Amino acid sequence: MAAVKTIKLGSQGFEVSAQGLGCMSMSAFYGSPKPEPDMIALIHHAVNSGITFLDTSDIYGPHTNEILLGKALKGIRDRVQLATKFGVYFEGGKGNIRGDPAYVRAACEGSLKRLDVDCIDLYYQHRIDTRVPIEVTIGELKKLVEEGKVKYIGLSEASASTIRRAHAVHPITAVQLEWSLWSRDVEEEIIPTCRELGIGIVSYSPLGRGFFSVGPKLVENLSNDDARKNLPRFQPENLEYNTKIFDRVNEIAQRKGCTPSQLALAWVHHQGDDVCPIPGTTKLENLRQNIGALSVKLTLEEMAELQSIATSEKVKGERYTPDVPTWKDSETPPLSSWKAA
Repeated sequence: MAAVKTIKLGSQGFEVSAQGLGCMSMSAFYGSPKPEPDMIALIHHAVNSGITFLDTSDIYGPHTNEILLGKALKGIRDRVQLATKFGVYFEGGKGNIRGDPAYVRAACEGSLKRLDVDCIDLYYQHRIDTRVPIEVTIGELKKLVEEGKVKYIGLSEASASTIRRAHAVHPITAVQLEWSLWSRDVEEEIIPTCRELGIGIVSYSPLGRGFFSVGPKLVENLSNDDARKNLPRFQPENLEYNTKIFDRVNEIAQRKGCTPSQLALAWVHHQGDDVCPIPGTTKLENLRQNIGALSVKLTLEEMAELQSIATSEKVKGERYTPDVPTWKDSETPPLSSWKAA
Protein backbone atom coordinates (compact mmCIF):
# COMPACT_ATOMS: atom_id res chain seq x y z
CA MET A 1 0.00 0.00 0.00
CA ALA A 2 1.36 3.42 -0.99
CA ALA A 3 2.30 5.83 1.77
CA VAL A 4 -0.44 8.28 2.75
CA LYS A 5 0.63 11.75 1.68
CA THR A 6 0.18 14.79 3.88
CA ILE A 7 -1.62 17.99 2.91
CA LYS A 8 -1.72 21.48 4.35
CA LEU A 9 -4.98 22.58 5.94
CA GLY A 10 -5.40 26.32 5.90
CA SER A 11 -2.67 28.94 5.62
CA GLN A 12 -1.10 28.66 9.08
CA GLY A 13 1.15 25.64 8.45
CA PHE A 14 -1.07 22.83 9.79
CA GLU A 15 -0.23 19.52 8.07
CA VAL A 16 -2.45 16.46 8.26
CA SER A 17 -2.73 13.09 6.54
CA ALA A 18 -4.66 13.46 3.27
CA GLN A 19 -7.39 11.30 4.80
CA GLY A 20 -8.48 11.39 8.41
CA LEU A 21 -10.42 9.05 10.68
CA GLY A 22 -13.77 10.11 12.10
CA CYS A 23 -14.11 8.45 15.50
CA MET A 24 -17.74 9.25 16.38
CA SER A 25 -19.27 5.89 15.46
CA MET A 26 -16.94 4.09 17.86
CA SER A 27 -18.84 5.58 20.81
CA ALA A 28 -22.08 7.25 19.78
CA PHE A 29 -25.08 7.76 17.50
CA TYR A 30 -24.52 4.76 15.19
CA GLY A 31 -25.69 2.05 17.55
CA SER A 32 -24.11 0.77 20.77
CA PRO A 33 -20.54 1.78 21.71
CA LYS A 34 -17.99 -0.66 20.33
CA PRO A 35 -15.52 -2.56 22.57
CA GLU A 36 -12.78 -0.20 23.71
CA PRO A 37 -9.79 -2.53 23.08
CA ASP A 38 -10.97 -3.14 19.50
CA MET A 39 -11.34 0.59 18.82
CA ILE A 40 -7.93 1.40 20.30
CA ALA A 41 -6.42 -1.31 18.07
CA LEU A 42 -8.24 0.20 15.05
CA ILE A 43 -6.91 3.70 15.83
CA HIS A 44 -3.37 2.33 16.21
CA HIS A 45 -3.70 0.50 12.90
CA ALA A 46 -4.87 3.71 11.22
CA VAL A 47 -1.94 5.71 12.60
CA ASN A 48 0.56 2.99 11.64
CA SER A 49 -0.94 3.06 8.12
CA GLY A 50 -0.43 6.82 7.84
CA ILE A 51 -3.95 7.98 8.76
CA THR A 52 -2.88 10.34 11.54
CA PHE A 53 -5.61 13.01 11.53
CA LEU A 54 -8.14 11.93 14.19
CA ASP A 55 -11.52 13.61 14.67
CA THR A 56 -13.71 13.57 17.78
CA SER A 57 -16.03 15.86 19.78
CA ASP A 58 -17.10 16.34 23.37
CA ILE A 59 -20.69 15.47 22.39
CA TYR A 60 -19.77 11.98 21.14
CA GLY A 61 -20.91 9.85 24.05
CA PRO A 62 -21.11 12.52 25.42
CA HIS A 63 -17.46 12.59 26.52
CA THR A 64 -16.74 8.87 26.10
CA ASN A 65 -15.20 9.21 22.63
CA GLU A 66 -12.68 11.77 23.88
CA ILE A 67 -11.80 9.46 26.78
CA LEU A 68 -11.30 6.61 24.29
CA LEU A 69 -9.02 8.80 22.14
CA GLY A 70 -7.07 9.81 25.24
CA LYS A 71 -6.31 6.15 25.96
CA ALA A 72 -5.48 5.40 22.32
CA LEU A 73 -3.03 8.32 22.12
CA LYS A 74 -0.79 7.05 24.90
CA GLY A 75 2.70 6.77 23.44
CA ILE A 76 1.70 8.06 19.97
CA ARG A 77 0.57 11.63 20.67
CA ASP A 78 3.47 13.12 18.69
CA ARG A 79 2.43 11.17 15.57
CA VAL A 80 -1.16 12.38 15.53
CA GLN A 81 -3.04 15.53 14.51
CA LEU A 82 -5.90 15.71 16.99
CA ALA A 83 -9.16 17.55 16.31
CA THR A 84 -12.09 17.90 18.68
CA LYS A 85 -15.12 20.15 18.92
CA PHE A 86 -17.25 22.05 21.42
CA GLY A 87 -20.58 23.84 21.38
CA VAL A 88 -23.27 21.13 21.56
CA TYR A 89 -24.52 19.62 24.81
CA PHE A 90 -27.52 17.57 25.88
CA GLU A 91 -29.85 18.76 28.61
CA GLY A 92 -33.33 17.54 29.39
CA GLY A 93 -33.13 15.07 26.52
CA LYS A 94 -32.49 17.67 23.85
CA GLY A 95 -29.45 19.19 22.20
CA ASN A 96 -28.43 22.74 23.07
CA ILE A 97 -25.76 25.05 21.66
CA ARG A 98 -23.48 27.50 23.45
CA GLY A 99 -20.69 29.73 22.21
CA ASP A 100 -20.29 32.26 25.03
CA PRO A 101 -16.73 32.83 26.34
CA ALA A 102 -17.23 31.09 29.70
CA TYR A 103 -18.58 27.99 27.98
CA VAL A 104 -15.84 27.96 25.34
CA ARG A 105 -13.16 27.99 28.03
CA ALA A 106 -14.85 25.38 30.25
CA ALA A 107 -15.41 23.08 27.25
CA CYS A 108 -11.76 23.33 26.21
CA GLU A 109 -10.53 22.54 29.73
CA GLY A 110 -12.88 19.54 29.85
CA SER A 111 -11.65 18.20 26.50
CA LEU A 112 -7.98 18.64 27.44
CA LYS A 113 -8.60 16.63 30.61
CA ARG A 114 -10.53 13.81 28.92
CA LEU A 115 -8.05 13.56 26.04
CA ASP A 116 -5.22 13.78 28.59
CA VAL A 117 -3.23 16.18 26.40
CA ASP A 118 -1.68 19.60 26.94
CA CYS A 119 -2.86 21.04 23.64
CA ILE A 120 -5.56 20.40 21.02
CA ASP A 121 -4.22 20.67 17.48
CA LEU A 122 -7.50 21.77 15.85
CA TYR A 123 -10.44 22.97 17.94
CA TYR A 124 -13.73 23.42 16.12
CA GLN A 125 -16.91 25.19 17.07
CA HIS A 126 -19.21 22.22 16.35
CA ARG A 127 -22.38 24.24 15.79
CA ILE A 128 -22.87 28.01 15.80
CA ASP A 129 -24.61 29.68 18.75
CA THR A 130 -26.94 32.15 17.02
CA ARG A 131 -27.32 34.23 20.20
CA VAL A 132 -23.62 35.09 20.45
CA PRO A 133 -21.79 37.18 17.83
CA ILE A 134 -19.25 34.90 16.15
CA GLU A 135 -16.57 37.50 16.93
CA VAL A 136 -17.11 36.91 20.66
CA THR A 137 -16.75 33.13 20.39
CA ILE A 138 -13.64 33.38 18.18
CA GLY A 139 -12.20 36.03 20.52
CA GLU A 140 -12.18 33.49 23.35
CA LEU A 141 -10.72 30.79 21.09
CA LYS A 142 -7.98 33.24 20.11
CA LYS A 143 -7.09 33.56 23.82
CA LEU A 144 -6.85 29.76 24.08
CA VAL A 145 -4.42 29.79 21.14
CA GLU A 146 -2.34 32.49 22.84
CA GLU A 147 -2.29 30.40 26.04
CA GLY A 148 -1.03 27.33 24.12
CA LYS A 149 -4.11 25.20 24.82
CA VAL A 150 -5.18 25.17 21.17
CA LYS A 151 -2.99 25.37 18.05
CA TYR A 152 -5.54 26.02 15.31
CA ILE A 153 -9.18 27.10 15.17
CA GLY A 154 -11.93 25.55 13.06
CA LEU A 155 -15.65 25.95 12.41
CA SER A 156 -18.20 23.25 11.60
CA GLU A 157 -21.47 23.77 9.73
CA ALA A 158 -20.94 27.54 9.39
CA SER A 159 -22.33 29.76 6.64
CA ALA A 160 -20.08 31.77 4.31
CA SER A 161 -20.81 35.04 6.12
CA THR A 162 -20.11 33.47 9.53
CA ILE A 163 -16.81 32.10 8.21
CA ARG A 164 -15.80 35.56 6.92
CA ARG A 165 -16.60 37.28 10.20
CA ALA A 166 -14.76 34.63 12.21
CA HIS A 167 -11.69 34.72 9.96
CA ALA A 168 -11.45 38.51 10.43
CA VAL A 169 -10.90 37.98 14.20
CA HIS A 170 -8.39 35.10 13.99
CA PRO A 171 -7.34 32.90 11.05
CA ILE A 172 -9.66 29.94 10.61
CA THR A 173 -7.59 26.89 9.65
CA ALA A 174 -10.38 24.52 8.62
CA VAL A 175 -14.12 24.36 8.08
CA GLN A 176 -15.74 20.98 8.61
CA LEU A 177 -18.80 20.34 6.51
CA GLU A 178 -20.75 17.50 4.99
CA TRP A 179 -19.49 17.05 1.44
CA SER A 180 -20.06 13.92 -0.57
CA LEU A 181 -21.56 12.79 -3.83
CA TRP A 182 -25.03 13.32 -2.39
CA SER A 183 -24.39 16.44 -0.23
CA ARG A 184 -23.19 19.15 -2.56
CA ASP A 185 -25.02 22.34 -1.57
CA VAL A 186 -21.78 23.63 0.04
CA GLU A 187 -20.23 23.93 -3.43
CA GLU A 188 -22.23 27.06 -4.22
CA GLU A 189 -20.93 29.50 -1.62
CA ILE A 190 -19.09 27.87 1.28
CA ILE A 191 -16.32 26.06 -0.63
CA PRO A 192 -15.47 29.16 -2.73
CA THR A 193 -15.38 31.30 0.44
CA CYS A 194 -12.98 28.87 2.14
CA ARG A 195 -10.73 28.87 -0.92
CA GLU A 196 -10.76 32.64 -1.23
CA LEU A 197 -9.67 32.95 2.42
CA GLY A 198 -7.15 30.07 2.33
CA ILE A 199 -9.13 27.87 4.73
CA GLY A 200 -8.85 24.07 4.61
CA ILE A 201 -11.93 21.93 4.02
CA VAL A 202 -12.66 18.82 6.10
CA SER A 203 -15.39 16.63 4.66
CA TYR A 204 -17.40 14.57 7.13
CA SER A 205 -19.75 11.75 6.08
CA PRO A 206 -17.97 11.54 2.69
CA LEU A 207 -19.59 8.11 2.19
CA GLY A 208 -23.13 9.36 2.77
CA ARG A 209 -23.17 7.92 6.32
CA GLY A 210 -22.22 4.53 4.92
CA PHE A 211 -24.79 4.51 2.10
CA PHE A 212 -22.12 4.50 -0.60
CA SER A 213 -20.56 1.41 0.94
CA VAL A 214 -23.48 -1.00 0.58
CA GLY A 215 -26.50 0.99 -0.62
CA PRO A 216 -29.98 0.13 0.71
CA LYS A 217 -28.61 -2.93 2.58
CA LEU A 218 -27.21 -0.42 5.08
CA VAL A 219 -30.72 0.71 6.05
CA GLU A 220 -32.00 -2.86 6.38
CA ASN A 221 -29.27 -3.67 8.88
CA LEU A 222 -29.39 -0.58 11.13
CA SER A 223 -30.06 -1.27 14.80
CA ASN A 224 -32.94 0.53 16.54
CA ASP A 225 -30.53 2.79 18.44
CA ASP A 226 -28.78 3.96 15.25
CA ALA A 227 -29.58 7.64 14.58
CA ARG A 228 -29.42 7.04 10.81
CA LYS A 229 -32.74 5.20 11.04
CA ASN A 230 -34.48 8.58 11.36
CA LEU A 231 -32.63 10.45 8.60
CA PRO A 232 -34.88 11.66 5.77
CA ARG A 233 -32.73 10.15 3.01
CA PHE A 234 -33.15 6.69 4.51
CA GLN A 235 -36.95 6.81 4.69
CA PRO A 236 -38.73 4.45 2.24
CA GLU A 237 -40.20 7.21 0.06
CA ASN A 238 -36.71 8.73 -0.50
CA LEU A 239 -34.63 5.55 -0.38
CA GLU A 240 -36.22 4.27 -3.58
CA TYR A 241 -34.80 7.26 -5.51
CA ASN A 242 -31.47 7.36 -3.69
CA THR A 243 -30.86 3.68 -4.40
CA LYS A 244 -30.78 4.54 -8.12
CA ILE A 245 -27.82 6.84 -7.40
CA PHE A 246 -26.02 4.07 -5.52
CA ASP A 247 -26.65 1.61 -8.35
CA ARG A 248 -25.05 3.96 -10.88
CA VAL A 249 -22.05 4.59 -8.60
CA ASN A 250 -21.71 0.84 -8.13
CA GLU A 251 -21.72 0.30 -11.92
CA ILE A 252 -18.86 2.77 -12.41
CA ALA A 253 -16.95 1.23 -9.48
CA GLN A 254 -17.17 -2.22 -11.05
CA ARG A 255 -15.88 -0.76 -14.28
CA LYS A 256 -12.97 0.83 -12.37
CA GLY A 257 -12.18 -2.30 -10.38
CA CYS A 258 -12.81 -0.65 -7.00
CA THR A 259 -15.62 -0.67 -4.43
CA PRO A 260 -18.43 1.93 -4.54
CA SER A 261 -17.21 3.40 -1.26
CA GLN A 262 -13.69 3.81 -2.69
CA LEU A 263 -15.15 5.54 -5.74
CA ALA A 264 -17.28 7.92 -3.64
CA LEU A 265 -14.29 8.70 -1.42
CA ALA A 266 -11.98 9.17 -4.41
CA TRP A 267 -14.47 11.72 -5.75
CA VAL A 268 -13.98 13.80 -2.59
CA HIS A 269 -10.19 13.44 -2.76
CA HIS A 270 -10.25 14.71 -6.35
CA GLN A 271 -11.88 17.97 -5.24
CA GLY A 272 -8.43 19.35 -4.40
CA ASP A 273 -5.40 19.23 -2.12
CA ASP A 274 -7.14 21.54 0.36
CA VAL A 275 -9.78 18.88 1.10
CA CYS A 276 -9.42 16.16 3.73
CA PRO A 277 -12.26 13.63 4.05
CA ILE A 278 -12.65 11.94 7.44
CA PRO A 279 -14.64 8.73 6.87
CA GLY A 280 -15.52 6.98 10.10
CA THR A 281 -15.50 3.24 10.63
CA THR A 282 -15.36 0.63 13.37
CA LYS A 283 -14.11 -2.17 11.11
CA LEU A 284 -10.54 -2.87 10.06
CA GLU A 285 -11.55 -4.03 6.58
CA ASN A 286 -13.46 -0.79 5.95
CA LEU A 287 -10.46 1.23 7.14
CA ARG A 288 -8.23 -0.62 4.65
CA GLN A 289 -10.74 0.01 1.87
CA ASN A 290 -10.92 3.71 2.73
CA ILE A 291 -7.13 3.99 2.58
CA GLY A 292 -7.26 2.20 -0.77
CA ALA A 293 -9.44 5.03 -2.12
CA LEU A 294 -6.33 7.24 -2.12
CA SER A 295 -4.98 5.14 -4.99
CA VAL A 296 -8.12 5.40 -7.15
CA LYS A 297 -7.50 7.87 -9.98
CA LEU A 298 -10.45 9.48 -11.74
CA THR A 299 -10.42 11.11 -15.16
CA LEU A 300 -12.24 14.37 -15.83
CA GLU A 301 -14.86 12.37 -17.73
CA GLU A 302 -15.40 10.03 -14.77
CA MET A 303 -15.69 13.01 -12.39
CA ALA A 304 -18.27 14.61 -14.70
CA GLU A 305 -20.19 11.34 -14.95
CA LEU A 306 -20.32 10.93 -11.17
CA GLN A 307 -21.41 14.53 -10.68
CA SER A 308 -24.22 14.15 -13.21
CA ILE A 309 -25.52 11.06 -11.37
CA ALA A 310 -25.79 12.78 -7.99
CA THR A 311 -27.12 16.27 -8.60
CA SER A 312 -29.09 17.91 -5.78
CA GLU A 313 -32.31 17.46 -7.81
CA LYS A 314 -31.79 13.68 -7.94
CA VAL A 315 -31.05 13.22 -4.23
CA LYS A 316 -34.26 12.91 -2.22
CA GLY A 317 -34.55 14.00 1.41
CA GLU A 318 -32.74 16.52 3.59
CA ARG A 319 -29.41 15.73 5.28
CA TYR A 320 -30.86 15.91 8.80
CA THR A 321 -34.19 15.95 10.60
CA PRO A 322 -35.53 19.52 11.08
CA ASP A 323 -34.40 19.75 14.73
CA VAL A 324 -30.68 19.60 13.84
CA PRO A 325 -29.13 22.99 13.01
CA THR A 326 -26.73 23.25 10.07
CA TRP A 327 -24.84 26.05 8.31
CA LYS A 328 -28.15 27.31 6.99
CA ASP A 329 -29.06 28.28 10.57
CA SER A 330 -25.70 29.76 11.56
CA GLU A 331 -26.06 33.57 11.32
CA THR A 332 -25.15 35.38 14.53
CA PRO A 333 -26.03 38.90 15.78
CA PRO A 334 -23.65 41.81 15.09
CA LEU A 335 -20.83 42.37 17.54
CA SER A 336 -22.32 45.76 18.52
CA SER A 337 -25.36 44.01 20.01
CA TRP A 338 -23.13 42.04 22.41
CA LYS A 339 -21.28 45.12 23.63
CA ALA A 340 -24.58 46.84 24.29
CA ALA A 341 -25.93 43.89 26.24
